[in-house]
Amino acid sequence: MRRPLIPGLALAICLAGGAHGQTLLTVQPSEIVDEKPVFATVESRNVVPARARIGGTLTQLAVHDGDEVKAGQVLGHVGDEKLQLQLHALDAQIAGLQSQLTEAQTDLGRMEILGKTGAVSKTQLDQSRTAAEVAASALRARIAERGVTAQQMNEGDVLAPTDGRVLRVPLTQGSVVMPGDPVADIAQADYILRLRVPERQAAFLKAGDSVRVDGRDLGGSGPEFGTLTLVYPQIEDGRVLADATARGVGNYFVGQRVRVWITVGRRRSYRIPAAYVMTLDGLTYVRRVPGGAGSNPAAAVESPVQLGQDVPTPAMPDGVEVLSGLRAGDVLVRP
Repeated sequence: MRRPLIPGLALAICLAGGAHGQTLLTVQPSEIVDEKPVFATVESRNVVPARARIGGTLTQLAVHDGDEVKAGQVLGHVGDEKLQLQLHALDAQIAGLQSQLTEAQTDLGRMEILGKTGAVSKTQLDQSRTAAEVAASALRARIAERGVTAQQMNEGDVLAPTDGRVLRVPLTQGSVVMPGDPVADIAQADYILRLRVPERQAAFLKAGDSVRVDGRDLGGSGPEFGTLTLVYPQIEDGRVLADATARGVGNYFVGQRVRVWITVGRRRSYRIPAAYVMTLDGLTYVRRVPGGAGSNPAAAVESPVQLGQDVPTPAMPDGVEVLSGLRAGDVLVRP
């Protein structure tokens, strides 16, 4: 199977309404590219793990393999009983410090009243004021420490880092996890075709080129056309990696293999729609109008042609190459 690399260089074909409503086609040569089939895989640009932020036991698990998730969605919860115990201990300490602060503030109030009458010294008043400030600072410190513990408990929620699809959940409910352990692998919702091309064909690849994809592999009925978006500069195991985009990629399985045709050369030839070709007694013919343009289409005669490979384009999805039997300027009539 072959296809043109640049749709703008496709065969120049002029269609016009002829006599009796017949469709005429004037053939001109154009540039055709030779293609090589390779396999590509449907992959996500990024696979991001959803990690546990604290250690503990996975008490809840809300997703399974294949689920669609949104960024920030809770995928599970990691619980740590020690945090709850620490929270209770801090609540008790805060209650005690609140009592100490109340007592210190009461003593300071008495000292201020006595200080106005001269019953206590300035040193004693300063000591009471300092005791009240120390009690208030200790209370604020314990409240802040409780906030840290409460935040750690909130961080037990495992959140989806991005929109996408869950590829794998390596843990089950009840599993013990450490901080940073992956709970689920999320394929970002930005799918591509990743090609692995032999290095001898790497010289023909460049970003922006068109590629032809077997639409049946993507659930369609005919060829699909995509675009190379990136050619990786590093060769691995004698192959060059390249990324391409095409319609329908990502609607099925991540890792699915898809046939893709890449360009390996260029030449000039003739291309016509397959609808203008007919088969009689095992031979292929086209209906050619003698005399070319301006002649009567009713005088069309069957002329044998030799066909090459299919060369579809976005403008001519049923394009086929004609190796012999046609000349530039020939006018064909659709059978």
